[in-house]
Amino acid sequence: MKINPKDFQVMESHRIDLKKRPTIVKPFYKSEGQYKDILCQHIEELSQMQNVLYADNRYALLVIFQAMDAAGKDGAIKHVMSGVNPQGCQVFSFKHPSPQELDHDFLWRTTRDLPERGKIGIFNRSYYEEVLIARVHPEILQAEQIPKDLLDPKTIWEERYHSIRNLEKHLYYNGTRVIKFFLHISKEEQARRFLKRIDDPAKNWKIGPDDINERKFWKDYMKAYEACLNATSTEKSPWYIVPADDKENAHLIISQTIVDTLKNLKMSYPKLDAKRQKDLKQMRKGLL
Repeated sequence: MKINPKDFQVMESHRIDLKKRPTIVKPFYKSEGQYKDILCQHIEELSQMQNVLYADNRYALLVIFQAMDAAGKDGAIKHVMSGVNPQGCQVFSFKHPSPQELDHDFLWRTTRDLPERGKIGIFNRSYYEEVLIARVHPEILQAEQIPKDLLDPKTIWEERYHSIRNLEKHLYYNGTRVIKFFLHISKEEQARRFLKRIDDPAKNWKIGPDDINERKFWKDYMKAYEACLNATSTEKSPWYIVPADDKENAHLIISQTIVDTLKNLKMSYPKLDAKRQKDLKQMRKGLL
């Protein structure tokens, strides 16, 4: 069964309700072996498209991952990007901002790490944290030293959405394509994964009291994500809601979406002029 990324895309003209969006769907694979075969095919296609992206050197791709804890961001990046040339791909993870970063506008620290032409950039969390965790925990805004008259809770979130939309529009018109994945996990599945981390000594380091405490704010996070997705998913920089309770299925949806995005770009290997072709013939002759 072919994966159609549009089935998971947040359309700009439609408002979504996360309660109506599934966290698990019928798998696109019938066995573990078939899953691996499909993923390998996607990885091979992605590797080929990355070569063209690099050679064409006109576009860049920014892939953003956002999700609740344990939804599988790290695993998705690891599995989907496993066949990509490390020289053409950069991964950045954004956690609590440093004092220097807090002294700048909220887009500054991520803007420094945008991918250059010919490369794929991956953000594991991103500037979207500023309209997600900062909305659930508004005290975070106080640490950003923003003038009080600009902290109106009735307007600040829409103003930040506006800034994000303008940034992504600017990137689009300068050759950077932005696609964004929200890994949609259920609260029950998150609990199961947390329990595995607690029960497995090798994964104990991946969980702490703060992870458990944040579950108290689940409804607030869902409201924040819903508002964010509705406000910032555009035709040129879309959000995709990926059912994440089945990790393998999520990997296939994500990899297919990235491959399709690259294929839709008008890219090609550089065409050589007559002089360059003549030079290559002379070089070949010399080598022989």
